[in-house]
Amino acid sequence: MTIRLVIRKAAKQDLQQAFDYYQSCLPNLGHEFLLSVDAQMHAIQRMPKRYRQVYGVIRRAVVQRFPYYIYFIETEQLISVLAVLHARRAPQSWQSR
Repeated sequence: MTIRLVIRKAAKQDLQQAFDYYQSCLPNLGHEFLLSVDAQMHAIQRMPKRYRQVYGVIRRAVVQRFPYYIYFIETEQLISVLAVLHARRAPQSWQSR
């Protein structure tokens, strides 16, 4: 059984900002970014415990090809994506979410 994955509003905003940035750099690069994020989120759904805990119960997954991390919390019924942030961004920026 697959656990339901929910993307919080702040994480959706993170995705939109990154998409807009990559689209401004090169046509279709934003779409490639979203495909990479989507693939990583499916991997998180399949095996959430595979990813290292970085702060309390919060885990972090690395997006392939792009320097972004996906921060999430896993419970028995739900995976909640808190943030999708550039790897060089200060870690404190997602901790308040």
